[in-house]
Amino acid sequence: MALTGNFERGADYRCGAAALFLTAAAILTALGFQYIGGYVPCMLCLIERYAYYAGIPLLFIALALTSGGYRGLAAALFFLVALAFLANSGLGAYHAGAEWKFWPGPETCGGGESLTTSAGSLLNDIQGIKVMKCDEASFRFLGISFAGWNVVSSLLIMALALRAGLAARERQD
Repeated sequence: MALTGNFERGADYRCGAAALFLTAAAILTALGFQYIGGYVPCMLCLIERYAYYAGIPLLFIALALTSGGYRGLAAALFFLVALAFLANSGLGAYHAGAEWKFWPGPETCGGGESLTTSAGSLLNDIQGIKVMKCDEASFRFLGISFAGWNVVSSLLIMALALRAGLAARERQD
């Protein structure tokens, strides 16, 4: 049985799919470092994840709309994702600047929080907590902290989503 039809994808779909892939890869990497590597995120780290959590379903919906021919709606979602990641890159730059001591971080930033579900494990949980401050980088790769890499990935995802939105608008019937 042969499939017939035109399965060629335009730049809107290709850039949107690349943005979706990078968004999922970035948040899965962050969660891997947290749950497998034992790196406890600070408050700003957790806030910086919101764009990724919102971006994944929005990009998925935008891709579905693109495939269905609803490029105007898809473009609007791509632009919304681009705006979210532009804001996220600003937050990441603020966070990275606080880590490099260019400016003070938020005073309320003392570490990630977890919920203890049993009294018996309370002592173990307290002893195992690693409190992270927003102005201290827990890890650097190539001299760049997690917050710095968030800026890089957010700008890349923003550029891809913006390109997808512009391409969807151009292809709109």
